[in-house]
Amino acid sequence: MSLSDPIGDMIARIKNAQMRNQKKVDLPSSNFKTKIADVLKGEGFIIDYNVENKSGKPNLTINLKYNSGNPVINTIERVSKPGRRIFSSAESLPKINNGLGIAIISTPKGVMTDVDARKQKVGGEIICKVF
Repeated sequence: MSLSDPIGDMIARIKNAQMRNQKKVDLPSSNFKTKIADVLKGEGFIIDYNVENKSGKPNLTINLKYNSGNPVINTIERVSKPGRRIFSSAESLPKINNGLGIAIISTPKGVMTDVDARKQKVGGEIICKVF
């Protein structure tokens, strides 16, 4: 099955799994999704992730993180969509929740948080915001 927005699907699966208090979520893997999961792990929003090959297709498993029964990810929402791409320069990158959240940015130097993009003075496409 071909998806028109695989990153939106990934975000929806994470939201749905957290609403049901599941410990992990499985989804089809890609290099881009793995890089997003790596950023989420580096910022402490998920415990871990791993990629497995099941029946010849890569599968991404994300272990979700909870704090005293509540999900660590309060809100995760897609910003740039296939129908409307949102780009930003390094100077005009948004601060999410007054610096308490992150924006995941796809830059020419790779996928990174808005804080790292500001430090490296590089802009790009705003994929999603997490807080």
